[in-house]
Amino acid sequence: MKLHTLKPAEGSVKSKKRIGRGQGSGRGGTSTRGHKGAKSRSGYSRKIGFEGGQMPLQRRVPKFGFTNPNRVEYKAINLDALQAIAEKTKAKKMNVAFFVEHGLADKNDNIKVLGRGELKAKVEVTAHKFSATAAKAIEAAGGKAETV
Repeated sequence: MKLHTLKPAEGSVKSKKRIGRGQGSGRGGTSTRGHKGAKSRSGYSRKIGFEGGQMPLQRRVPKFGFTNPNRVEYKAINLDALQAIAEKTKAKKMNVAFFVEHGLADKNDNIKVLGRGELKAKVEVTAHKFSATAAKAIEAAGGKAETV
């Protein structure tokens, strides 16, 4: 490396041309904005989604389906996740606070326990909802499934 080969990092140096500083600068007059029209004037800002008067995409695409305003979303936790945490922590009781503490859910989540995997540990699980297979598997392992 020599002093005459040093260069600033790519994109770190702005253009040396200053626009709007008179005819002698080579970028005076219209100051690279072209002639007339809204874009040439100060204070111009284009509306988001504006397509030059053409019907914008968000209005061209049809609305589809139905969104239920009363939908309740649940964070799904499967039996295999319960088994893994039971082995790791040796916990006998699992509730919403326990799931939040171990990163399986956030504090405002509704929790539903689902039946994927196997549960061998005897645990008391408290959640907002249980699938039928999950509740059956928890009780078959000697545990208890309680809804909040």
